[in-house]
Amino acid sequence: MASEWRASTWGEEISLEYGKALRWYDESKGRYRVFGANGPIGWTSEPLAQGPGVILGRKGAYRGVQYSREPFFVIDTAYYVVPKSALDMRWLYYAIKHYKLGEVDDGSPIPSTTRAAVYVLDLDVPPPDEQHAIAHILGTLDDKIELNRRMNETLEAMARAIFKSWFVDFDPVRAKAEGSDPGLPKPLADLFPTHLVDSELGEIPEGWEVGKLGDVICQRVERCVASAETAAQPYVPIDCISPRSLFLMESKPGDEAQSSLAKFHRGDLLFGAMRPYFHKVCIAPFDGTTRTTAFVLYPRQERDFAYATMLLHHPDTIDFVTRHSTGSTIPYAVWADSMEAMPAILPPSNVRTAFNHAVRPMLARISQPYFESRALAALRDALLPKLISGGLVPKGSQQY
Repeated sequence: MASEWRASTWGEEISLEYGKALRWYDESKGRYRVFGANGPIGWTSEPLAQGPGVILGRKGAYRGVQYSREPFFVIDTAYYVVPKSALDMRWLYYAIKHYKLGEVDDGSPIPSTTRAAVYVLDLDVPPPDEQHAIAHILGTLDDKIELNRRMNETLEAMARAIFKSWFVDFDPVRAKAEGSDPGLPKPLADLFPTHLVDSELGEIPEGWEVGKLGDVICQRVERCVASAETAAQPYVPIDCISPRSLFLMESKPGDEAQSSLAKFHRGDLLFGAMRPYFHKVCIAPFDGTTRTTAFVLYPRQERDFAYATMLLHHPDTIDFVTRHSTGSTIPYAVWADSMEAMPAILPPSNVRTAFNHAVRPMLARISQPYFESRALAALRDALLPKLISGGLVPKGSQQY
């Protein structure tokens, strides 16, 4: 370790400030991110603390550590960190992760991290230039992972917008009915009719049909018992799937102790089949296994991949599954004769094919950053203990 690093305690370096109760916050809208014990939980209009800042979970079985560039709000199950001297906030974030303050437990029945338990712990503090250098190296890797996540969000938003325009709002049909330009190339615009007609689902384009979800999506049933073979494959429990997002950012190693698994293949659609996970859907970027509490689904026709994916991901599908779930203690979905029977609009095959041509490249790109982000995360995790402990000192750190 560099000789100029100083020995200290967490109580000498930081103050852990309590978050505040927040009755109302929005899951998807708002200017400022809201954090709980295990990460982001929503958005609100007023911040509690200015960024950049570090959030440390206070209560719960898992107490995570988060970093926010922007102003943020913290609820009362977490702390936000206030340094007592001029510390680099991002270095502080990585130091808290390295020293595993989120795992400090006071021994109470409800797992908790207390100030008293944290403040007495030792740490070594590098000079400011080395703090900046360490934060720069590790932060560059995390920034690229975050860029991949945001790119996926943009691609997914574009896919959702096209699906909504074509198959929910019927914008091309309405424009043609009004004699307006539908805003599509003529060969594509010609695929849409000029009138809407009544159906059991309300108005739909003339010539389109009402069918069921099972007309375009099948369930893959390949059960297996956990073994050394399955333990060597990527394992995707539902908690690894981001809420209301199609892209997968992480997976876990297999576990031979798991009793019942379902196999999936690259390109399959994983759907949370047990409340509160009905809103979780993702495209599998590899072959692997998941728990049987998830449905493994795939389109009946390859041309329907994009339509089937976005239909499964649509809020109306989530609402239907929620309303038709079974079981009083832990409600769960049933595919056969229930979810597969959900009424669904069936556009002509040429329209679904055109949608696939437009959207599938976006969905394909959503899966690609998984592997890059995993490699970047592995490199970050390998460098973090060496940098934070002083075992690896960045050269030229004074330039930061």
